[in-house]
Amino acid sequence: MKSLKHKLFLILVAATGLIWLGATCWIYVRTTRDVEDVLDSRLQEAALMVLSLAARSSVSAFESDASAAHASNFQIYQHQLSCQIWSLDGRLVARSTGAPNEILSVTRSGFSERAIKGETWRVFTAEDPAKNIRVLVGDRLGLREALVADIIKGLAAPMLLTIPLLALLIWASLTRGLQPLYTLAEDLMCRGADDMTPVPTENIPAEIQPMVRSLNNLLGRVQDALRHERDITAFAAHEIRTPLAGLRTQAQIAMTTADRSIRDTALRQIALSVDRTTRLVRQLLTIARLDSERRQPTKPVLVGDVVQEMLDALPPADRDADVTIDPVLQDTIVDTDPEALLLAIRNLHENAVRHMPRGGALRWSSEKLEDGTVVFVEDTGPGIPEDELTQVTNRFFRGRNKTAVGSGLGLTIAALALQVSGGQLCLRNRVGRSGLRAEMRWKYPPRPN
Repeated sequence: MKSLKHKLFLILVAATGLIWLGATCWIYVRTTRDVEDVLDSRLQEAALMVLSLAARSSVSAFESDASAAHASNFQIYQHQLSCQIWSLDGRLVARSTGAPNEILSVTRSGFSERAIKGETWRVFTAEDPAKNIRVLVGDRLGLREALVADIIKGLAAPMLLTIPLLALLIWASLTRGLQPLYTLAEDLMCRGADDMTPVPTENIPAEIQPMVRSLNNLLGRVQDALRHERDITAFAAHEIRTPLAGLRTQAQIAMTTADRSIRDTALRQIALSVDRTTRLVRQLLTIARLDSERRQPTKPVLVGDVVQEMLDALPPADRDADVTIDPVLQDTIVDTDPEALLLAIRNLHENAVRHMPRGGALRWSSEKLEDGTVVFVEDTGPGIPEDELTQVTNRFFRGRNKTAVGSGLGLTIAALALQVSGGQLCLRNRVGRSGLRAEMRWKYPPRPN
């Protein structure tokens, strides 16, 4: 399992190490340059100083004591610098201790580099033509590199000692910084399965507040879903219990009575109760399926064919109505899911038939609007009271004009089926006469600019 703490720790330690490595490289380059500038200035100053001192004496004064030429009267920087005095005609006049016998540079003046016996020398040359002398002062580049290396080692040693301490501080800081997450996890772990109270956000750091808000939002939706499922279970238990109790009663009457007419009536009631229970169970299963589905893919569907398919599949009990299908439906095409459309049309049709008086009429038709298409069914029933129009799509809401076999789920299923297929259900009473107009609306997709 990946650990955010370990990942952050490795990132911070690696980033710190890279920064220090980059800083060390920068210090090395800058120090090398500065050291070269300082040592070059030292070479130049030493050469000019020796030239000034040597110019006060003649070349013969230096040559009068041969031992001096080899013992060196010039002790300036003898451990770091080497000095030679040459006559302009090419004779070694004097040299410092440690200076080679070979000429340090063949350049007449200024800085130069020369390899002598495997060592590279950095040399500054100054000459005085009036006194017939040339002064050469140089040092080994290896000494310079050693000096820079000593400086870098002096910086690297504390750095290497500091890295473990820094890593420990980073680990401690991450542990303390991630403590609110551990606290949140412990709080959620200690909760009961039905505890959906929001997580307090007072002491939550700003960085994880969006996650906590999303979690609270999820807990709220889960709580609503659980409440909704409990309501469905309670309503379903109540609705199923009633026809089951009636079935038992009618079955007992049919078994105990000797009267043929009473027995036939009881059997008819049993059949009605079975139909009602079957329809209720089918609707409950349909709602459970629609609740679990997301938006379905759509394709062009000819509405007239779907309406005719629905009418051909109706049971005999739902055929007792004067149904008119407007021919315009044969030219009406909408982008939707065919199964969801059939489900919505069937439930709207059944709802209309069950609420109309016997022999009532209903009409299926469609209209083209500027922003979409409307497919509607109009019936000659009592309609829906205006104060209930916004509630009839709620589950198990039956209203004042309820029927004996209804369960308050037909319009709910129609609305859900249209919702998952890109449509919308709109209900309104007919103007100028009784009846309900149930509209299924689909909007055209926005046109590209």
